[in-house]
Amino acid sequence: MDKYIVTGMSCAACVARVEKAVLKVPGVNSCTVSLLTNSMGVEGEASSEKIINAVEKAGYKAQKFSSKKSNSTQGQAPTEDSETQLLKKRLVWSVLLLSVLMYFSMGHMMLDWPIPAWFTKNGGNHVAMGILQMILSALIMLVNKKFFVSGFKSLIHLAPNMDTLVALGSGVSFVYSVFVLFEMTDSVLLTDSARTLKLMNGFYFESAAMIVTLITVGKLLESISKGKTTDALKSLMKLSPKTAVLLKNGAEKTVKIEEVQKGDIFVVRPGENIPADGIIIEGSCSVNESALTGESIPVDKKNGDKVCAATLNQTGFIKCRAVKVGEDTTLSQIIQMVSDAAATKAPIAKIADKVSGIFVPAVILISIFTFLAWVFAGEEISFALNRAITVLVVSCPCALGLATPVAIMVGNGIGAKNGILFKTSAALEQAGKSKIVVLDKTGTITKGEPLVTDIFAFEVSERELLEKASSLESKSGHPLAKAVLKKAGEEKIELKQTSDFTAIPGNGLSAILEGKKLYGGNLSFIQSKISNVSEKSKILAEKAANQGKTPLFFAEEDRLLGIIAVADVIKSDSSKAIEELKNLGIFVAMLTGDNEKTARAIGAQAGVDEVIAGVLPDKKAEKVLEFKKKGKVCMVGDGINDAPALTAADTGMAIGSGTDVAIDAANVVLIKNSLLDVSYAIRLSKKTVKNIHENLFWAFFYNILLIPIAAGAYIKLFGLEMNPMFGAAAMSLSSFCVVTNALRLNFFNLRNSKHKKSKKSALTAQNEVSAENKNKQEATKMAELTEKTLKVEGMMCCNCENHVKKALEKIEGVETASPDHKTSQVTVKLSKDVSESEFEKAITDAGYTYAGLNL
Repeated sequence: MDKYIVTGMSCAACVARVEKAVLKVPGVNSCTVSLLTNSMGVEGEASSEKIINAVEKAGYKAQKFSSKKSNSTQGQAPTEDSETQLLKKRLVWSVLLLSVLMYFSMGHMMLDWPIPAWFTKNGGNHVAMGILQMILSALIMLVNKKFFVSGFKSLIHLAPNMDTLVALGSGVSFVYSVFVLFEMTDSVLLTDSARTLKLMNGFYFESAAMIVTLITVGKLLESISKGKTTDALKSLMKLSPKTAVLLKNGAEKTVKIEEVQKGDIFVVRPGENIPADGIIIEGSCSVNESALTGESIPVDKKNGDKVCAATLNQTGFIKCRAVKVGEDTTLSQIIQMVSDAAATKAPIAKIADKVSGIFVPAVILISIFTFLAWVFAGEEISFALNRAITVLVVSCPCALGLATPVAIMVGNGIGAKNGILFKTSAALEQAGKSKIVVLDKTGTITKGEPLVTDIFAFEVSERELLEKASSLESKSGHPLAKAVLKKAGEEKIELKQTSDFTAIPGNGLSAILEGKKLYGGNLSFIQSKISNVSEKSKILAEKAANQGKTPLFFAEEDRLLGIIAVADVIKSDSSKAIEELKNLGIFVAMLTGDNEKTARAIGAQAGVDEVIAGVLPDKKAEKVLEFKKKGKVCMVGDGINDAPALTAADTGMAIGSGTDVAIDAANVVLIKNSLLDVSYAIRLSKKTVKNIHENLFWAFFYNILLIPIAAGAYIKLFGLEMNPMFGAAAMSLSSFCVVTNALRLNFFNLRNSKHKKSKKSALTAQNEVSAENKNKQEATKMAELTEKTLKVEGMMCCNCENHVKKALEKIEGVETASPDHKTSQVTVKLSKDVSESEFEKAITDAGYTYAGLNL
């Protein structure tokens, strides 16, 4: 998406005009304009020159935006507040001149304040008083000429905007007053003092000046408030490091951050910000990563760990190798993501867009109709004009245009501060509508790496068992072996050298350590090597397997040393995160390619509503599509195999530590690798959408209520009448109220969910009602199937079981396959006859040995 800065826009009507003009350019696929940041995002093949030309023809100015921190003249940052200072100057001069005008027009006439005697000669020099008011109001209008230039320019282009309403309201008041002034000169020549005094009361010079001044007050308040909505993005930009200390030829050299190249070695001392994303090659430290994740607790880093730009080194001296610099750093990508989200438009904004396109022309027509209606009703011209002007100045299209983007910007900012990145405004709106959350298991609910969970030592100490087991496993590349070695490293156990190492795929290992034969593997392998395996050990192994763990048996010569249980354990916060999702009334399902037994054990620990196991990567998207038939689906994953499912879901959330493919496919990125952020993201979305609804309600309610009052619809019934100056004041405060309401989001604590009470989702209740019938149907179906038991050698762990299961279930006629590596058997349910040759081929292709049917 190409980004542009568009200047000259004042309200939602301007936004609609610019979008319409750009969409007409050949090659433009989509265009979204933000009134909040004066930015425009365009997708398509059209050239920048054509796009800019289209904007200029529509009556506005545009320039290409460049995010590079060079001396580029292609554009300023969308968050740069260049308008507030100009508005302040305009307001100061307007107030000074208006004070003098009001002193003469109202202070003297209504409160009899003293004025120079020249104005009071011979009963009052009313013409001189009128000329003074005309000059002062003209000067105020000149100070605020932007309203008139923009307003009448838009009118010429047949695309009137808010400035048009202000310009017409103030301009008509001024022109009418000038006409009255000339008429007054006639009454003075005729010495008609009564008519002269009446005409004096018909001046609207103070109204013409007051309208633009009050609108300027509102614009200033709006500008200040709008600036606060981008505070989060500004604070992120300020975090960008300015310099780095590089290590070159053994000497330290301070350089500008733009000079840092990938592969450079940089050093960071305590109290300094890390200048680029890198890997520690020497030293250790404690890093405060709150700038990126919102988590204030420092994280300990050591040799080989990753560090990110803009995080703070609190303790320790480190040397790092730069792996990502400039716009490729995590911080730059976050800034870009938040900025891009601001340039997109949420679907909820479509209502306001449709109204905005016709709002200003409709108001002008209402104003004309109001004037004519009162004239035909027999009222004086001045009265009818008063009503028409009030209609013009009280109407506020700005509130409609700001209702959605200000809330989206604040919501995105809160998310960014807490490590939750919404790629688009639509993603922020959509997340809160989720009724079903589908979670990947490995790396999402679990840590994604096998860990030692239990050690059962029989004839030796736990340390001796771990020492012998890790020495045996040291020459194996199996993931389970890595778990044992990691545990040994944590316990600071020194590995011993083994000889005659032999690995039997799918079964176990053997080697000689200190002259004795060591064995490690599954139960069947160990039983084939030693004469006796106690019932106690079998019970412990069975219990571990039922909990989703893989029991590894270790023996020395003819004695069993013990069992080490290994599992991909769930993250510490997964259970709490799933509980919070269920408290939000969301149905939570776990989708995994793992075997049924392990998946159900993990699902039970995590507390999910439904477990779907044995799903191949290419079938995950199909399962998500099935869930979409029951409600809005949010898919959470981290791997390459999750990318299709993330894309298929209504909202895709990628765990931040996941693969780039998953992050690219997702709508939301959770930087902290915590499932808790899923519920936080959904709660933030709900709160933001609620705020948008409040803003839209106010914007519509304000205009629907005040326009009829301004037109005088209730004068006869209730005596309600509105002065043009009051209408201008109301208009100036309307947009301010919308922006201020959006800023209230900053006080929302998305981590505080204590007020939430547990409740069942509609899908959970539905599943509970139909569960019994479903089980009965499955039981009936399974009873009708033929059952056979196959002997399969080589299975060692749950992963082996999963491979065999997938291989067999691909055979036509095999409904289910239930492998058990402990007994080396597989129970298959058949809907039709399957030959042994088909069984043998599938098992052999999977890397295991078919040993026949168990009759």
